[in-house]
Amino acid sequence: MKKRLKKIKEAYEERKKRGLSLSIKWTLASSFFIFVVFTVFAAITYKSTVSSIVSREKENLHTTVEEIARRLENNTGQLTFSNSVHSLTESSEYPAAVDNSGDAVANNIFRLDSFVSELSQADLKVFIYNTNQELVFETKNSTAALKQTKDLAPTIETLEGETGILEITAVRSKKTKQPIGHIQAFYELKTVKAIQKRLVTTLIILEAVAFLLSAALGYLLSSYFLKPVKVLRDTMEAIRKNPEEDIHAPVINTRDELADLSEIFNEMIDRMRRYIEQQEQFVEDVSHELRTPVAIIEGHLKLLTRWGKEDPEVLDESLSASLQEISRMKTLVQEMLDLSRAEQVDIQYRDKTAKAKEVIHQVYNNFQLLYPEFTFNLDDDLDQEVDVAIYRDHFEQIMIIILDNAVKYSSKRKEIHISDALEGTGRYLEIAIQDFGEGIPSKELKRIFDRFYRVDKARSRNQGGNGLGLSIAQQLVENYKGNLQADSVLGEGTVFRIFLPLAKHVSEE
Repeated sequence: MKKRLKKIKEAYEERKKRGLSLSIKWTLASSFFIFVVFTVFAAITYKSTVSSIVSREKENLHTTVEEIARRLENNTGQLTFSNSVHSLTESSEYPAAVDNSGDAVANNIFRLDSFVSELSQADLKVFIYNTNQELVFETKNSTAALKQTKDLAPTIETLEGETGILEITAVRSKKTKQPIGHIQAFYELKTVKAIQKRLVTTLIILEAVAFLLSAALGYLLSSYFLKPVKVLRDTMEAIRKNPEEDIHAPVINTRDELADLSEIFNEMIDRMRRYIEQQEQFVEDVSHELRTPVAIIEGHLKLLTRWGKEDPEVLDESLSASLQEISRMKTLVQEMLDLSRAEQVDIQYRDKTAKAKEVIHQVYNNFQLLYPEFTFNLDDDLDQEVDVAIYRDHFEQIMIIILDNAVKYSSKRKEIHISDALEGTGRYLEIAIQDFGEGIPSKELKRIFDRFYRVDKARSRNQGGNGLGLSIAQQLVENYKGNLQADSVLGEGTVFRIFLPLAKHVSEE
C-alpha cells in the first residue's frame, strides 16, 4: 500500500512539474478565442439591435408629431383645449361642425380615428402648449413644462425622472403662417429597456452555452488531433527506458504533418540505432583484429627482454616483425576509420557531385603510371560529361579499391579492362572493371563484401590485405543510393560493376 501511494505521489509530482497537458492548453486557448469572438459578436449584436429599436421608435415618434402638427395647423388662432381636441379627433369618415361647446367635443371624442388611438399608447405622452407656453392639452394625467421653444429633433432625454425620446416642434397656422403653439412629445423607453434586459440575459446564456460547448468540442478535437503526438511521446518514453529494444512509432495514415513526423521519427530512430550498431561493430572489430598484431609484438618484446637483445639476428628479426605488425595496425585502423566514415556519408556529403569522365580518366591514368607492367584498357562510351551524385574523393576511393584488388589478384595475364556507360534506364552510370586473375569460388562470392573476409587468407595477409577494402567500397556505393555487384568465374577472372545515380535524377527526386 505504501509503495502504491508513493508511486501515485511521484506521478502527481511529475505531472505537477510538467504543467498542463497540450490538450488542456488547446482546449483553453480555443475556448478563450471563441469566448472573445462571441463576446464581440454579442456586443455588436446588442448595440446594433438596441440602436435599431431606438431609431425605429424615434421615427415613429417623429411621424406621430408630424401628424399632430398637420392636424393642429388648420387652426387660425392660438391653440386651446377645445380646438386641439377638435383637430386631433377630426375624421374624414365622420365630419363634424366646428363647435367649441363641451357636448360637441365629447361627441367628437367617440369618433376617434386610428391616429388618435395611437396617441393612447401607454409609453407616449403628448403635450400641447399655446404661444404663452401654457399647457392646453395632454394625453396622460401628467403635467410637464415646455423644455424649450426651439424645435428639437427626437433625442434621448430625461423628463420628470424618466428616460425617453423627446421631440419638440412649433405649430404654425396654415392660413396665417403665424405661431399658434408648441407640441412636446415624450416616449418612455420602458419597453426598450425590457427588450434590452431580455437581450442581455439571452446573450449571456448563449455565451455560457457556447463557451461550454466550445470547451467540450475543443477537448474532443484536441484529443483526436493530438493522439498521434501522444503516441510518439509514449514511443519516445519507451525508447528512453529501453534504448536497445526495437521500438518504432506506429504508422499514421492521416496524410498530414503528423504522418510526416512519424515517418521522420522512425527514420531518425533507425539511423541512431544504426550508428550505435556501427560504433559497437567498430569497437568489436578493432579489438578482434588488433589482438593478433598486439600478441605478435608482445611476443617479440618478451623474446627480446629474455635473451634476444644479445643476439643481433634475433634482435633484427624481432624489430622487423614488430614494425611490420605496427604498419599493418596503422593500415587497419585507417581502413576501419574509412569504413566508419563511409557509413555516415548521407549526413556530411549528401549534396556532393563529381564529374564521371574526369574521375575515371584520372584514376585510369594513375594506375597506368603505378603499374607499368599491367595493360589497362578503357572503353569510354560516354558521349559527354555527366555528373554523378557522389563525393569526388569517395568516387576515386571506390575505383582505387576495386582496381587495387584487380591488380593484386591478377595471375599470369596482367590485363585489366575498364568501361563506362549509361545504364539502360538512363538514371545510373555503370562502370565495369574486369580482371583475368584466379577468380572467386561461387560459394565465396556472396561473402566478399563482409568485413575482414578473405577468400585466400594466407595470400591476402602476405599482400597486406585486411579484408576491409570491398566492405568500404560497397558501403560507400550503397550510401549514395547506388549498387555494387560482382561476377566471377574460377580460374578466368572477376568483373565488378558499379552503379552510381546521376545527379540530375537525384535532385528531381
